[in-house]
Amino acid sequence: MPVSALKGVGARLAEKLAARGLGTVQDLWLHLPLRYEDRTRLSRIADLRPGEPAQVEGRVEAVERGFRYRPVLRVAIGDGSRATLVLRFFHFRAAQAAQFRPGVRVRCFGTPRPGQHGLEIVHPSYRILADDEAAPLGQSLDPVYPAVEGVPPAVLRRLIGQALDLLPEPAAMELLPPELPELVGLPGLRQSLLTLHRPAPGEDLAALAAGTHPAQRRLALEELLAHHLSLRRQRLAQQSQPARPLAGPGELAGRLLRQLPFALTGAQRRVFEQVRADLARPVPMLRLVQGDVGSGKTVVAALAATLAVEQGCQVALAAPTELLAEQHLANLRGWLEPLGVRVAWLAGKVTGKARAQVLADVASGAAQVVVGTHALMQEGVAFHDLALVIVDEQHRFGVQQRLALRDKGPAHGLVPHQLVMTATPIPRTLAMTAYADLDVSAIDELPPGRTPVRTVAVSAERRPELVERVRAACREGRQAYWVCTLIEDPEEGAGGARNGGRVEAQAAQRTWEMLSAQLPELRVGLVHGRMRAAEKQATMRAFKDGALDLLVATTVIEVGVDVPNASLMIIENAERLGLAQLHQLRGRVGRGAAASTCVLLYQPPLSAMARQRLETLRTTSDGFVIAEKDLELRGPGELLGTRQTGLAAFRIADLGRDAHLLPQVHALADRLLAQRPDVADRVVARWVGGAVRYAAA
Repeated sequence: MPVSALKGVGARLAEKLAARGLGTVQDLWLHLPLRYEDRTRLSRIADLRPGEPAQVEGRVEAVERGFRYRPVLRVAIGDGSRATLVLRFFHFRAAQAAQFRPGVRVRCFGTPRPGQHGLEIVHPSYRILADDEAAPLGQSLDPVYPAVEGVPPAVLRRLIGQALDLLPEPAAMELLPPELPELVGLPGLRQSLLTLHRPAPGEDLAALAAGTHPAQRRLALEELLAHHLSLRRQRLAQQSQPARPLAGPGELAGRLLRQLPFALTGAQRRVFEQVRADLARPVPMLRLVQGDVGSGKTVVAALAATLAVEQGCQVALAAPTELLAEQHLANLRGWLEPLGVRVAWLAGKVTGKARAQVLADVASGAAQVVVGTHALMQEGVAFHDLALVIVDEQHRFGVQQRLALRDKGPAHGLVPHQLVMTATPIPRTLAMTAYADLDVSAIDELPPGRTPVRTVAVSAERRPELVERVRAACREGRQAYWVCTLIEDPEEGAGGARNGGRVEAQAAQRTWEMLSAQLPELRVGLVHGRMRAAEKQATMRAFKDGALDLLVATTVIEVGVDVPNASLMIIENAERLGLAQLHQLRGRVGRGAAASTCVLLYQPPLSAMARQRLETLRTTSDGFVIAEKDLELRGPGELLGTRQTGLAAFRIADLGRDAHLLPQVHALADRLLAQRPDVADRVVARWVGGAVRYAAA
């Protein structure tokens, strides 16, 4: 039923609701409260505790209007409990101020905090009561809903109330058979929704706030199940298409292994065997290989490529930037061309006759391995027989682009195998949920000889010491990075705030100018996201080639080039970045034999979360440990970048909080797909609806 069927919903209101994803009555059922306010009882002013919301009733004892920096209204109320509470208002009208006269009876709700004259509540919700008025208390906790732009909270509450009055009988709502072991002890769907929208006064507020109430667990279980089923369906659809089995003897892979100047780690060997087993099957491989920067994912990709080439097929490797793609090109040419494998290069800067020649070689099959950027996905690029697609840092490509590359493959009715690589370790719980359509492999061991990076956190007040440290490192023939979080000074109140006239976030441009002046003997380069691509590439290449000593950069270098001679990294305003991003940046150093250092330069005082982030980074270099901590601190939506991955945002479930439900979810999904596929379809339709998930892209 559309929301427009509800009383008082016209076209404009329906449009505002739809913009928030609330198009049906069912959507309103699932628009759950953020928190609850308890107006079912009154507290004595003397019993109030800072930070604990409460409802009080008293009489006005004094009123004061003032103007220091802005107009302020203070109202002191008492209830005979030998304590006074101050109500403070900054935004008020003259008529509102006139309501508060000594002796007037007031009931108000809010969160008290320490003030100049005892406890105060800033902008409480309140009612003026007549002396003889019998004002009943609330019968249930008051829900506070996530805001919908342009829709007042009272209107939203009224519409959700109407929607709840239309809830069907329990049996008509249940999709999952209640006797399933995973549901034993949990309330039904109808009861769960009513509990969460209209909790009785006796409900466990602490459990509701923590998201552990049985009603929340019941909804989270069904929502996680719906998303998991959706991804499993995608996978089944993909694997219903045929692919060419690449099950040759592996002679080319053996020759490559013998000529490599290093031995594979145990993790690399294990992951290659998993990839090899996938490629030998007549269904498309869908495998994600994750591992820290420098763990050796490219070698595994090269070995996989030899299995396709040995069968007379082609391989495409796509990277998000020209610099990264060029790095792969150099590695693959160095490893594969001595074996007689032709490696072609296709990027935006390949133009004219050179481009025409590459396109002809790709179309004829003469180019066996094709490395490139987004250019690989453009119209006009036709492969002779593409059997394996390798995508590096796949989250940096748009969904449509990844699909376009996969669609280059269907020759003879066959779909190419897909190998996706990422240097961002993914927490296990996230991998089980967001990538249920992919097999996940982890290269969780760094090659021998990699020196661990020493990580220290330093207050910004010690910046001059770091400038001298950079000077000393470069004098010894080493190179250094200086990473900034903003490109230009923020305006007052925007981007980065001004604190006492001090701009907290140093601008990359200004930092480059200052360091160039302070270190005149050094060659200092600058890279940021607003530079032209060619200019950026040229600077990065100059740094890689040793023509620059110090590179001042924004986080654009997070996925970048391999510069073994860089042994010092300074990250300004490190408290502003997430753990995964800090870990990625740190991975740019420690790639050579020299001892390397990463300095986290922070602006005090640190928030509790920022302190935890920096401490985690200081004490561990294990990307998988860091990923789990990042999930715990930031939550899955921010971590994954849901817009990029296509993972629909959860309404109720929280992957960090509800990870313990995943084994039950997987068991339940197996049972439904095998025994009740019709129920599986209905569960997906209820929770995921028409949201398109390009999971296999």
